[in-house]
Amino acid sequence: MTRAFVEGANGKAYPKLLLDTGSAYTILSQEILEFIGSSPATAAKRQRIITGSGYEIVPVVSVKRFNCFGKALKGFPILGHTLPFGVYVDGLLGMDFLSSFDIEIKTQNGGIVVR
Repeated sequence: MTRAFVEGANGKAYPKLLLDTGSAYTILSQEILEFIGSSPATAAKRQRIITGSGYEIVPVVSVKRFNCFGKALKGFPILGHTLPFGVYVDGLLGMDFLSSFDIEIKTQNGGIVVR
């Protein structure tokens, strides 16, 4: 798990994200996206994803700024989907963010190196 920073049209948040190399997309809960002013309800685009319970079609919103591991992206698209009850993270950090940078995951000690 890691913390990220996300800024929308009307606010900022520091969500707790699970680094997920199996996820093509970065996903944040719809509640956080609403809070920062990037409402999934007004999203012009939708994306079909596979979850543990089947296929979902979820909204795609653009945030002003997304920052994690000291690296920032502006106008970053994020999928709005609230994870099931009992999951104690606010979303997933997916390969769309991770592949934008030279990131090394050290599986033996849990370290992450960002260049």
